[in-house]
Amino acid sequence: MTSFSFRKRVRMIMIATVVLLFVSGALFAAGTDSSNSVNYNVSIVCLSAAIAFGIGALAAGMAIGKVGSAAMGAISERPEIASQALIFIALAEGLVVFGFITALMILGKV
Repeated sequence: MTSFSFRKRVRMIMIATVVLLFVSGALFAAGTDSSNSVNYNVSIVCLSAAIAFGIGALAAGMAIGKVGSAAMGAISERPEIASQALIFIALAEGLVVFGFITALMILGKV
């Protein structure tokens, strides 16, 4: 498999994820008021919270993939740096936490 094929596949997965977030936000997060009309403000807030968390999770996954493989290679050569390598992996994992906190702050405005 060539790198172009891999990049194309990752791009298609990201596009599908954004479309899925948009559709699920539009369908399931639409609130209704007493007149049975759709409240699009709630939909947009929920969709933006989902995008904030989703992008944070995607970025953390990519970062952990790169940092983790480099860390495991470094640990195989010098086992005494294992604790330092785990710190870098934990820093990459922090992106998910930031995305989650941002999503909670967005949802707190509803």
